[in-house]
Amino acid sequence: MSVSFVDHFSALSDPRQQWKVVHPLPEVLLLVLCGHLAGAEDFVEIAEWGSEKLDFLRKLLPYKQGIASHDTLNNVFNALDHTVFSALFSSWVMSLTQDMPALVAIDGKTSRRSHKRDGKALHMVSAFATQARMVLGQQACAEKSNEITAIPLLLEKLQLTGALVSIDAMGCQTKIAQTIVDAGADYLLALKDNQRSLAREVELYFAGNPHNSADFESVDAGHGRIETRRVAVSHDVGWLHGTKQAAGEPRFPALAAIAKVDRVVEHKAKSTVSRQTSYYITSASLNAEQLANAIRGHWMIENGLHWVLDVVFHDDLCRLRTGHGPQNMALIRHAAANMLQANTAKGSMKVKRKRAAWSDDFIKQLLAQPSA
Repeated sequence: MSVSFVDHFSALSDPRQQWKVVHPLPEVLLLVLCGHLAGAEDFVEIAEWGSEKLDFLRKLLPYKQGIASHDTLNNVFNALDHTVFSALFSSWVMSLTQDMPALVAIDGKTSRRSHKRDGKALHMVSAFATQARMVLGQQACAEKSNEITAIPLLLEKLQLTGALVSIDAMGCQTKIAQTIVDAGADYLLALKDNQRSLAREVELYFAGNPHNSADFESVDAGHGRIETRRVAVSHDVGWLHGTKQAAGEPRFPALAAIAKVDRVVEHKAKSTVSRQTSYYITSASLNAEQLANAIRGHWMIENGLHWVLDVVFHDDLCRLRTGHGPQNMALIRHAAANMLQANTAKGSMKVKRKRAAWSDDFIKQLLAQPSA
């Protein structure tokens, strides 16, 4: 980045009246990003960090008028066009990746302290490349129930050719599946009661055809428990392509397989056993082991993104509530997380942020890394 990051976002228009601009937009963006990399968590801390690191920042951009105040930073980020910023972010990430992502997990997260007077907090749907552990894009929506409309908008921003896109049951919609197929990708969708008739049909199929599927079993032990997963996959899906028996019955495009996952967890300390069964549909012709890996890979978004945002970046404590500020700052956090993740130095994300605060050389290394 720095300078490559700033250059990539040069198409982002400055929302301020030009004759009033004291601190150019590229300097504002660089300051906020570097502040986040170095552990600053709000505009007050970012402005303080920038004042202390002005000599360093001037090695990257002029900063002739010094560091913008926290009020200026707040006003700029509230006014930035989030639609353009988000699209540029997605194209920037794709410019960093050497290969198309194999598995893209899509899931939503709420920033709990971002609620306005109406009590509604920012809910963000993100696309996460599980292997590279990088955020590919985001789409804001009012609340979790609106993910159905937000997911297609997010998908349209991404280059997905050849990828497998996994989504939880909220995204199990024919329109979303069609959008993924039209993008040259495959879908893997959890199947629950929001598609009640289809879920029931798949459940009855596996109950009545126990020998018409291929199985894969895995066992994991640790943290005082033993977890056994058994995945059954059937490519016999012609019966799901037939004539609809009811007007509202869904027909998913390019459907190639259905799957059943039985999960048994033995808790040693409590001497208890819990059981869970879930179902999936996919347009990819995967065997049982491949599908088991993809299903487990989807939940990397929880540890690889949501946990990082909450624990490392304290996303739930962000109190920005007006304009486009919450969405735009979420993009900055995602950009910082991507840079920290792409860096191959030893240490956790938390340690890397501290190192960025201590070492000018390390933060320059984060900004300059060419790809993930």
